[in-house]
Amino acid sequence: MMSLGLATLTALVLNAVIALVTKRFDEQGIGVGLASGEYLPLTLLGIMIGTVGWSLIARFAARILRVIVPIALVVSWVPDMLLFQSGATVANVIGLMLMHVVVAAAVVFALRSVKWRSARLPEGVSLVDEPRCSPDAAREAASK
Repeated sequence: MMSLGLATLTALVLNAVIALVTKRFDEQGIGVGLASGEYLPLTLLGIMIGTVGWSLIARFAARILRVIVPIALVVSWVPDMLLFQSGATVANVIGLMLMHVVVAAAVVFALRSVKWRSARLPEGVSLVDEPRCSPDAAREAASK
């Protein structure tokens, strides 16, 4: 999974850039989450949680990821929005929200082309070691 490693590295670098830019606009704010000791480990944690969630969902219902990923992203913004109550500035909150977008995008771009083995058995496959043929092969054998 080299793409996941590259996506992780890219997310770490982009989040560092976002933190630096946000600090420039947040000079009078409290700067929550803008220290490298805060956002770097959380970026890694977000990538890990996103990867686990993606892999579990992709095995059962890959199409629903188009709905779940945006919902998870919006839900991840709730703690950021709550920082307004602690005195965070708009720049601080927007910076943190952008960091969440970076993490979500990294996971999506790294894992979207991965072919996950389905948890369901494919058509014509049995858990028992008895040979079974596909419906097409059965029709072909019946026509002979």
